[in-house]
Amino acid sequence: MDSSKRILVLIPARFQSSRFPGKPLAKIAGKSMIERVCTRLGARESNLPYTIAVVTDSDQIEEHVRGFGGAVCRVDDPVNSGSERIFLAYQRFFQQDSFDFIINVQGDEPLLDSRDLARMLELQSCSHFDIATMVKGESEIGSDFLSPDTVKAIYCQQSGRCLYFSRASIPYSVEGDSGHPPVWYRHIGVYSYTPSSLLKFHQSVDGQYEQIEKLEQLKALEAGLSIGAVKIAGPHLGVDRPEDIKRVEGMILEQEKN
Repeated sequence: MDSSKRILVLIPARFQSSRFPGKPLAKIAGKSMIERVCTRLGARESNLPYTIAVVTDSDQIEEHVRGFGGAVCRVDDPVNSGSERIFLAYQRFFQQDSFDFIINVQGDEPLLDSRDLARMLELQSCSHFDIATMVKGESEIGSDFLSPDTVKAIYCQQSGRCLYFSRASIPYSVEGDSGHPPVWYRHIGVYSYTPSSLLKFHQSVDGQYEQIEKLEQLKALEAGLSIGAVKIAGPHLGVDRPEDIKRVEGMILEQEKN
């Protein structure tokens, strides 16, 4: 991708969460989750020139992020999604800086690899997609496939386009083992917007399916925005509930061994 492009990475981080209050401050192998997300992105394995800031409505998170040297901005408005929060942050604090891409990295993605971020940006830079994201192909049919906490994507390999996202166990295979597909796609909570596509997302009305499934990406699809995705290969697990911490710690320790 053109190295002259200006990239803004915004990490929405709320303290309140119905499933896991205080999640961004939860310790993972000795560091808070939000610090791990910032550190991994700041490692710059991809050599992309980007600016990183946490966007929060919490005094505790703001103080903590400043304490480990991270950049943070406040957006206290009640919003329905992380992308709505980053739009307000972009509009109020960064719009004058003429960024080419605004990336929403969920604050509960401590295993995110910045090289995958670079591949996602390359896809959006060289394609017609309004929004770019990430998916991971999975072959194991277990608790993650069945869990509503794991968002599944209907992803078309030929076009690279995401057709739908759901908390349900999709796709359903009529001919497979008990209705399970041979491969399903886990959605990774990262989105790359252009300033115009982020504005269109913000201006769109709340979607019918967004409200049913509580998934912000469905608002984009219902507004007519196209979403493309890159497939990632490395280990991945987002943190939705306290019990996910041990699983993520195991993956981090395994990575550090290698």
